[in-house]
Amino acid sequence: MKKTLVFIHGLESTSQGNKAQYFRKSFPEMIIEDYTGNLETRMQKLRRILKGKNNLILVGSSYGGLMAAQFALEEESRVQKLILLAPALDIEGFEKAVVKKLHMPVILYHGTKDEVVNPYAVKKIAENTFARLEHHFVDDDHPLGSIFPTLPWSQLLEQK
Repeated sequence: MKKTLVFIHGLESTSQGNKAQYFRKSFPEMIIEDYTGNLETRMQKLRRILKGKNNLILVGSSYGGLMAAQFALEEESRVQKLILLAPALDIEGFEKAVVKKLHMPVILYHGTKDEVVNPYAVKKIAENTFARLEHHFVDDDHPLGSIFPTLPWSQLLEQK
């Protein structure tokens, strides 16, 4: 089955941000869109874009990580893997929405120097949310600018 790669940018970013540009160049098949507005408006657009698509591998950065996790809560059977980069799981009541652990593989990278999203609060929420969590604390800040280009993206985006 064909996988569908999706990148979801953060609150202050766009489809033209550094991560999006990297993915567009390295993985031209990846779906990369712009999201604006509040969480529900962004989620409505994401649902529209992904309608009818399965075997989803969602990469979410910051607020985009929250969106990817929220989509996985709603559509677990369609999501094959989550890759979360400093995900903002500690806002918008996400933790209260989790009624059962999700079982797709989840790889999470979070900088210990992040001053935007608390990495330790997110780790606790992630451990309570994802049954197959691979969590990495890294020596970086919120944008993960130092480690992002060094991550093994071809491997990470494989189906497993």
